[in-house]
Amino acid sequence: MELVRTVKIDDPGSLVQVAPHAGATLWLRGDDGMVAWGEAARFEVSGPDRFDLARRWWRRWTAASRISDELERPGSGPIAFGSFTFDDGPGSSVLIVPRVVVGRRDGIAWRTTVGDPEQLPRTAWAPLPHVDWRTEPGARARWHSAVAHAVQDIRAGRLAKVVLARDVRGRLSGRFDPRSAVARLTERFPSCWAFAVDGLIGASPELLAARVGRDVTSLVLAGTAWPGGAHNLVTPKNSVEHSLAADSAIAVLEEYCDTLDVPTPHVLRLANVTHLATMITGTLRGNTDSLALAGRLHPTAAVCGTPTHRARELLQALEGLDRDRYAAPVGWQDSRGDGEWCIALRCARVRGQELRLFAGCGIVGDSSPAAEWQETEAKLGAVRDIFGIREAVGV
Repeated sequence: MELVRTVKIDDPGSLVQVAPHAGATLWLRGDDGMVAWGEAARFEVSGPDRFDLARRWWRRWTAASRISDELERPGSGPIAFGSFTFDDGPGSSVLIVPRVVVGRRDGIAWRTTVGDPEQLPRTAWAPLPHVDWRTEPGARARWHSAVAHAVQDIRAGRLAKVVLARDVRGRLSGRFDPRSAVARLTERFPSCWAFAVDGLIGASPELLAARVGRDVTSLVLAGTAWPGGAHNLVTPKNSVEHSLAADSAIAVLEEYCDTLDVPTPHVLRLANVTHLATMITGTLRGNTDSLALAGRLHPTAAVCGTPTHRARELLQALEGLDRDRYAAPVGWQDSRGDGEWCIALRCARVRGQELRLFAGCGIVGDSSPAAEWQETEAKLGAVRDIFGIREAVGV
């Protein structure tokens, strides 16, 4: 039986600076967030029941622990960070319980320890290495063909929307330090949720589901404009794309909430793109935990399409890639069921020296293959640009 102890601490300053080594887990937004290291427990899972199996494991782990929590606020006490696969098939999703967590929320800071963690020496930050981007002959032509095929199916009435994605691969010239990457991402995208969880790093602008007590929040994004490309955000194409994404989230949340507030979409401006956004808030009917909400919402029409089953079939036929953990839930949950789960967007998977970036966009009847390619390029820049000069990676 593990002893989990949370105590209030003085403000630690920059949270990313607290991380003692490159293996730390990071979850940051503005001045709030958590930094964690060490591994008290780990649960890997795959398949269509991965969310439920992960929740059961987490309930068993917390039930077997002795918890001393001075704060009893979201994120204090035992916490599990998670990263899940997009698809129901083979592939590893994970929950990780760290040995040490340092967090801050609304000006209050804390430190949580599991057991008696060893004191690890601090290691110096490594600068972000050079990336040798892999050339992809024919990538642009394949993308244009996939988008044209999707548009044809949509205009024929087989579905209303599908979200197609592509990836870009590169090889790192040296050691990768997530602290350096997340520091740059938080600087460039302060309103996003910047993360480093089990080899997945990014800065997501889209909150799939957050729960604090009975309060539920979901920030839906769909419809994009970007410098050098589509300048006009409020277009019939973007409005249709956004309404389909928002409606898919609303339909799920209505099942779990007594009340639901859905304001008109607003404009969310980021460093590289601008989105149509809808901030949905609600009051839970029961005690559904945050991971259950995330698992039920995934995949929304913002990352898959409408109707879901037809969109999944089409994207699997057209994309020609394994999404891995891209566009799936990434985040955390505490022992009370509170938590934050974002959609893993504007992200990269790092395995050894291999770097893999992802970007996607919603395809509707008015979509243009050339414009959708430009949109993915703008979105890829969120992570690609932190490594320095952008290079051509597709022809």
